Amino acid sequence: MNSNISRPTPRANTGSAWRNLVSDGGMAMIRLERRFDPLLRPAFDALLRDPLARFTTYLINRNRVDEGLALAEERPLPDEEAYIDSIVKSFTRQMTDLWKPGGFERGGNTKTQGLVRGEFTVHDDIPPHMKRGIYAQPQTFRAWVRFSGPGPYITPDIDDVGFMSISIKLMGVPGEKLMPEEQHTLDMFAVSTPTFVTPDTRANAALQRESVKNAQIFYFVNLRESHVLDLVMQSLFIKTQSSPFEAPYFSCVPYLMGEGQAMQYSVWPRSSKRTPIPRLPLRPPDDYLRQAMVASLADGDVELEIRMQMQTDPHLMPIENAAVLWPERLSPRIPVATLRLPRQVFDSPAQMEFAKRLSYNPWHTIAEHRPLGNQSRARQRMYWELAKLRHSMNAVPHYEPDGDETFD
Repeated sequence: MNSNISRPTPRANTGSAWRNLVSDGGMAMIRLERRFDPLLRPAFDALLRDPLARFTTYLINRNRVDEGLALAEERPLPDEEAYIDSIVKSFTRQMTDLWKPGGFERGGNTKTQGLVRGEFTVHDDIPPHMKRGIYAQPQTFRAWVRFSGPGPYITPDIDDVGFMSISIKLMGVPGEKLMPEEQHTLDMFAVSTPTFVTPDTRANAALQRESVKNAQIFYFVNLRESHVLDLVMQSLFIKTQSSPFEAPYFSCVPYLMGEGQAMQYSVWPRSSKRTPIPRLPLRPPDDYLRQAMVASLADGDVELEIRMQMQTDPHLMPIENAAVLWPERLSPRIPVATLRLPRQVFDSPAQMEFAKRLSYNPWHTIAEHRPLGNQSRARQRMYWELAKLRHSMNAVPHYEPDGDETFD
């Protein structure tokens, strides 16, 4: 079953007519704004985005308490496991409502724009304190790189919220892995906003409860515990995207960089090219982002740069709060690797279907790069349980790739 065909976003189902109206009306306004966003966004980004992001970060930090943690130190949330239970329950219900057996898609980062082959090459001029784990020496790993839309729905690209993600699965990585289901891979994740949509698992559980009702706006704006500043921060960076190859991506959550060091990584396009979005302000093709990828890789190689930002201040660069932007004035982003996507054809039905077989999990990694923070601890079980559900409903076993896969 080809479940990766775009379809309209389901209407809100909150049990309240006025709440449904507010939620559906808000989504309609976002979809309208997306048609005109490219006319205003370049000037906005150049003049206002970064100053507003810094000011929003200041407002967020003003309400936070310095817990006196050390660099790379974690502190579990009270009732953290209960929040993870709630998140898994919400995703399971939503996936079961949306998809049929044989056509189950991922609960988040749902729409596959493309799964492409890549080569991840570690630079040889990395600062000595950052030469840890896979970055200890110059080397190249083969990779399967998945570009995707936001989820939990599969919508026409112009109707999504302007958010993209990248998942990188390195193959042939030596060393004992933190999750034994894959022995030779290391997975990396990043999204097109520099902070995560929720600060922690407690908030994520609340967001997913509203997501089941298709009414996420009431997580951000409500009379009990609103997250307006998080909404502002997300809104500064979500936009009408031109191509998955033309946006930066951010890990948002930290990882170890050897014992006692924490870092976040990001993925940046090396080209300044911007693909025109067809037909705007009228309706572009439903899958214009995938079409942009196809055209780019038919024309030649695409290169992305991996940059790393080391934690230097435990409070202003927190481990347990993923909604706080780590300031570059405290720690610049340093290039550490190149991800090359060679010229290729990737959009065959067989290769698109192969994307469903792969399971990405940040805990597919080595101890030197252990995921940090409550959002990462939640992902270990959440991604594993939801991948197991998806594979079970699609009647496909877990599969660890080696890079030698071929498709008719």
